[in-house]
Amino acid sequence: MMIPVKDYPHLYRDEVSGAIINYDDRAYNEYVNSLNQREHQRIEIESLKNEVSEIKSLLKELINETRRNWSI
Repeated sequence: MMIPVKDYPHLYRDEVSGAIINYDDRAYNEYVNSLNQREHQRIEIESLKNEVSEIKSLLKELINETRRNWSI
């Protein structure tokens, strides 16, 4: 049986385990959405880091090639 937690309409205490259970579906869905957004941002940042690294590599290659052509 679930016992309502005083002053918290979405919280209930499980009599058997003593655990506090949150029945606020909206808050849970917002939490899951925020996790998904953070994961998407993490992937996007990683992608941008890779692109910047590639650009740096290409610039170094271009500089080295230019230096070789100037020394001839």
